[in-house]
Amino acid sequence: MSAVPLEAAVRADDGHERQADAPAPLGPRARLFPALSAVYRAQLSRARVARIPLLFVATFQSVGIMILMRGVVDGGGEARAVVAGSSVLVVAFVALNLLAQYFGQLRSDGGLDHYATLPVPPAAVVLGAAAAYASFTVPGTFVTAVVGCGLFGLPLTHLWVLVAVIPLAGAALAGLGAALGLLAPRPELATLLGQLGMSAALLLGVLPAERMPEILQYARDLLPSTYGVEALARTFGPDPEWAAVGFDLAVCAGVGVASLAIATWAYRRAAVR
Repeated sequence: MSAVPLEAAVRADDGHERQADAPAPLGPRARLFPALSAVYRAQLSRARVARIPLLFVATFQSVGIMILMRGVVDGGGEARAVVAGSSVLVVAFVALNLLAQYFGQLRSDGGLDHYATLPVPPAAVVLGAAAAYASFTVPGTFVTAVVGCGLFGLPLTHLWVLVAVIPLAGAALAGLGAALGLLAPRPELATLLGQLGMSAALLLGVLPAERMPEILQYARDLLPSTYGVEALARTFGPDPEWAAVGFDLAVCAGVGVASLAIATWAYRRAAVR
């Protein structure tokens, strides 16, 4: 016969039951940069087939606008503004318009619930999708800038500045597009807001500022892509003011951080509803 007291056996059995009923501990939450890399690769592979035709549309649209403006603008500062604005317009079409549609659709069909179940920081979802969409703008932006320089006789010497303009302007516009898509109550409204944002980038970014009414010049200063346009346009001059170029890029970077932070907040708000 066992020498273990009955009370001790009962306490041991109760302890095993309580331990079995206790929930298993969750794994550690994914860190930001590995999660960001995973979301970026997933978004890039998902959107490669669907978005490449639209990238061609964005590039042809910008080149067509420059051809039309060639009959109106001869050269000088106005030509620099047209080429820079048309180049950044490719970024606006993809990062602002398409991203607003994507997040609006993701919210309406319950796709946010999938991301909410993953141990992924909200910032990684927003930044990964924004970076993937902005990546599609790189070839179209360079092609538009090269064609524009050929049309208006501008130098190609400093086109390397697009390496800074594309990610900074893309971050600012992608954050804005993601916020519009996540805050819109319906996907149709998100599409409308994305189209309006791209139209604003077209009107205020491509047209020379000197030919705009004063009220539109103030509105132009509020558009995130304006500072990327100004930075690129300054490099087409005979003697670029690099301090002014750096200031414009710094403003564009600050707006990008703010817009991505707003988009992250909008993602958290939409995911818990």
